[in-house]
Amino acid sequence: MAVEDEIQFERDGHVARVWLNRPWKKNCVTVPILDRLDEIITEVDEDPELRVLVVRGRGGTFCSGFDLDSLKAEYVGKSNAIDVAVKSAKVCDRLYSMKTPSVAVLEGHVTAGGFEIMISCDFAISADDAKIGDFHIRRALFGGAGPIYRVPRMIGIRKTKELMLTGKLLSGVEAAEFGLINKSAPADKLDATVDDFIGDLVDKSPFMMWLTKMTIDRSLDADTQSLMVMEHLAVGVALNSEDANEGVSAFLEKREPKWTGR
Repeated sequence: MAVEDEIQFERDGHVARVWLNRPWKKNCVTVPILDRLDEIITEVDEDPELRVLVVRGRGGTFCSGFDLDSLKAEYVGKSNAIDVAVKSAKVCDRLYSMKTPSVAVLEGHVTAGGFEIMISCDFAISADDAKIGDFHIRRALFGGAGPIYRVPRMIGIRKTKELMLTGKLLSGVEAAEFGLINKSAPADKLDATVDDFIGDLVDKSPFMMWLTKMTIDRSLDADTQSLMVMEHLAVGVALNSEDANEGVSAFLEKREPKWTGR
């Protein structure tokens, strides 16, 4: 299959949808799939009509990680082994840092590299019966795209150690209780839950969504005084934007705003 068939990109109004499409291998990824995901991130961020990216897997499963056949053949025991970690980390960081908010929709297995894609998205919504976890330690592997710096910020050190050192898998319900995902829903209500969730994202100013997301992403990486300065500057940028003028005007005129994304 061509890589465009293995990772499918769709536009649906203001919503961009990415589907991992290798259900016969639980949607495990390869370097070409990661490269294509990187391209899609750029396409989405450059399209002013797209206001949210939804990442999902075909066949009732999200992603079970990197293709182990490819890993064994191309990287295990070889001098270029670090290359796959560099590639994975770069693409996942691009996903995490993109202007457009992203939502991972979780079903079936969400493990290893699939877990890393999930924690790189801004939000995650799961089916109650999903199987979610880092899992690398069960194969004597180490996750190279975010677990040690994303997960502790989400759920704390103790819960991170519990997840990563045991290799345990959480259900969607348990992952929500851990604080690892936003919501869990019965499988037959998952689509409706996702639609409701992204409905609260697509009607907001794309410019202010980016500014707010970018500053929140830095909020745990600096001291309070530095963050206060960044906050002051962000307020100034916001108040001088076209969307802020439109937002205030629309409120005063009792009408729906029309965002320009500037």
